[in-house]
Amino acid sequence: MKDSQEYKTKKAFFEKVITLYGRNVVVEVLQDTNIEVHKLHLAKSNKPDGSIKKIMTLAQKRGLEITYHEKSALSRISKNAKQDQGVAIDIIAKSYAHAREIQKLSRYRLIALDGIHNPQNLGMIIRSCAAGNVDGIILPKKNSAKISPLVVKASAGTLFKLPIYFCDTLQDVLHEEDDADIYTLSLEAKESIYNVKEAKKTIYVLGNESEGVSSEIVKLSSKSIIIPMNREVESLNVAVTASLIAFMKS
Repeated sequence: MKDSQEYKTKKAFFEKVITLYGRNVVVEVLQDTNIEVHKLHLAKSNKPDGSIKKIMTLAQKRGLEITYHEKSALSRISKNAKQDQGVAIDIIAKSYAHAREIQKLSRYRLIALDGIHNPQNLGMIIRSCAAGNVDGIILPKKNSAKISPLVVKASAGTLFKLPIYFCDTLQDVLHEEDDADIYTLSLEAKESIYNVKEAKKTIYVLGNESEGVSSEIVKLSSKSIIIPMNREVESLNVAVTASLIAFMKS
């Protein structure tokens, strides 16, 4: 039954499971003993040499059981038949949590992402936020880049160092956080980001790479703000914008 404690516990566990794929990524994951592995999957068709041999050796050292699949079944696990290279790994991301956990925080400084599709941008945003003065990232599952090998690479090893709060849609979260100050970054805004006086709970929303923040999200925000720019430069890459926010003094 969905209301049982067993079901809720199981659901909470699998919400933290992220599947990555690709031989180099899996080798890197297995070499990092700080990353907890749930399951390792290999296609039966893989030849046990080169990187596959290395994966098998690393798994043995860590005492991990390898599950073997037909290539078609492995592709259903990776959800990327063209790039999985016959390898997938389920990891337990302890920093990956449902956005409902935000309500338990008495104060926070968060960056929310609205329609960020480029995985490299997502990875760089995660890296900047992990290094800077940000308490977490809100990442919707719909209309957004997913955690993938490209994101892992772009984050340069910082993916699991910062809380990432997932949700179905950003609207759901912002409706719940009605006591937070919500700022959307917009090229049409008049007020400078440097004039913001942050409250105990502050959320900055960064929009799609080409279209910006959606009108639905703008309606839920407290105010739209802009990063002033010189020499008639029109805009900045969203990852650069995230960096500027991350290193602002709160």
